[in-house]
Amino acid sequence: MSDEILYIQFNQDYSSLGVGTGHGWSLVSNSGVEALEKIHEAAAADGVQIVERLFSSSLVAIVSLQSPRKLRVCHFKKGNEICNYSYANSILGVRLNRARLVVCLEEMLYIHNIRDMKILHTIRDTPPNPKGLLALSVNADNSYLAYPGSGSTGQVQVFDAFNLQAKIVIHAHASPLAALAFNAAGTLLATASEKGTVIRVFSTSDASRIFEFRRGMKRYASIYSIAFSPDDVFLAVSSNTVTVHVFRLQNAP
Repeated sequence: MSDEILYIQFNQDYSSLGVGTGHGWSLVSNSGVEALEKIHEAAAADGVQIVERLFSSSLVAIVSLQSPRKLRVCHFKKGNEICNYSYANSILGVRLNRARLVVCLEEMLYIHNIRDMKILHTIRDTPPNPKGLLALSVNADNSYLAYPGSGSTGQVQVFDAFNLQAKIVIHAHASPLAALAFNAAGTLLATASEKGTVIRVFSTSDASRIFEFRRGMKRYASIYSIAFSPDDVFLAVSSNTVTVHVFRLQNAP
């Protein structure tokens, strides 16, 4: 296998990146001003397609290319495996915060307790989610999980992953969802549809729409990612148009 990047994702406080390649995985620090500093590197002949680190801890969740149904949770500093779980279908997404670890399959979500990795709850028969689209609030006090509520429209289901109960349904877009992101506090949820022309921001307390931004009118785009700035003043959106749009959240302090 090659060194082609198969996966790249910030940790919850954006202090490091998890990178998966055809030869293994690595963690890279963002603290350097001029260059990225490698924190850890591990070889894996079968390739790694998901690497998720819990904040700045030694805990990482890994899914390999050859075993896409198996989740491995490891302590990378000690070099040992804490536990592993196998699922009925391929793992499409993994998200962590200090209370929960969520595993996304195409039509099912598993919620684990981060302390002992026991499965606390399973959300079954979700609408087909072949891209593994989900978002988990990094704030354990507002441990909200967002995922598509429809395969034909941009409906969002928001689930309280701490109290293990449904919270709200947001009718965000007419077209299917392409991207989801919470702010750091878990009080706001940003969404984009497959058309990629409109970005919306909703309150997670009552599903009200707080902001709406137009990325473009004439040209559809595939939205790759959405991210709030830590102070909730800006919202950044990347797409296949090789551009990054930065919007100001006007009512933010």
